[in-house]
Amino acid sequence: MTPIEYIQLSLSEDIGNGDHSSLACIDKMQQGNMQLIVKQEGIIAGIEVAKTVIECVDKHICMQTFKRDGDFVKKGDIAFTLTGSAQSMLTAERTILNYMQRMSGIATSAHHYVKMVEGTSVTILDTRKTTPNMRWFEKQAVTIGGAQNHRFGLFDMIMLKDNHIDFAGGIEQAIDKTTNYLKEKQLSLKIEIETRNLEDVKRVLQHGGVHRIMLDNFTPAQIKEALILIKGQYETEASGGITEKTLREYAETGVDFISVGALTHHIQSIDMSLKFYKNISC
Repeated sequence: MTPIEYIQLSLSEDIGNGDHSSLACIDKMQQGNMQLIVKQEGIIAGIEVAKTVIECVDKHICMQTFKRDGDFVKKGDIAFTLTGSAQSMLTAERTILNYMQRMSGIATSAHHYVKMVEGTSVTILDTRKTTPNMRWFEKQAVTIGGAQNHRFGLFDMIMLKDNHIDFAGGIEQAIDKTTNYLKEKQLSLKIEIETRNLEDVKRVLQHGGVHRIMLDNFTPAQIKEALILIKGQYETEASGGITEKTLREYAETGVDFISVGALTHHIQSIDMSLKFYKNISC
């Protein structure tokens, strides 16, 4: 599905057979004005998504923006104003806020993690730990905050994790079966493999056939040992058990990537509201 299809689906989920609250007490000809008010500081995200929500609800609503996705905002800032049908704006209100509050929370979190590793060569990545049917928006928010996306889903990169390896019969078997599968299907996908200890790393290095080695639940000291063994032959990624307190230490090991599931599944939404205010001309 495309982002606009997800937006249409979320509007359908909310509206059902009609926004009866607005239909009941507001004349269909009534015009009004609303403004998006930021209620706490952070990195704003989802303004472009809000534009699409509005277009899906009523193409005649006028939107005037004062902030862009990725801007730092503080309490009291006005991100944009809307002018048009009061019924339509109220129908779009909650869907706009649901997207923008969560996306802004994720962008703020991503920005925080990126600032914590500033001065190192590491790249902060997200994971597939996303809200169902919200992945495109959450991963977009990650990039707005300055981090980068890992694979989008199961289809755009091979990730051989512990369960794949165990079911396949071992590291070597998992790599060989995957390589044969890609050749058979004529697919060009990068292969990443998870390692659980230094012995796993040695086996991958001896066998080859991958693009990136994930060092899962390694300590910083163990990662340094692994990097000595790898000698830059493959991309490296640290994952698992990494907290804000230990992030900088991991970044300073020289690992290429650090994946942080908390970027999308353990965040606090940014508070904001969409409120009626005095009439203006658009």
